[in-house]
Amino acid sequence: MSHPAKPSLLPTLTFGVASIVLFYLLFHFSGHFVDWALRTTHGEKALFLIPVVVAFVFSYFHGQFTGHFWEMLGLRAAKVSVVTKKK
Repeated sequence: MSHPAKPSLLPTLTFGVASIVLFYLLFHFSGHFVDWALRTTHGEKALFLIPVVVAFVFSYFHGQFTGHFWEMLGLRAAKVSVVTKKK
């Protein structure tokens, strides 16, 4: 019987600190987001991509932190097999 590898504290802290830094930067530069939103209403439509990219970056780093955090606490998702019925 093999034991799962013990999760490391380093990735949890790294992604946690990265999440905190990203939230700080978001609040610090919030005026720029408002400006970009206003500029999109005046014809610069490509600027809508900036918040989309920022959302994906937040999703990745915060998701990685959350996953490592719960794994360090010993909580994992249950593995369920799907059974299909033949007609």
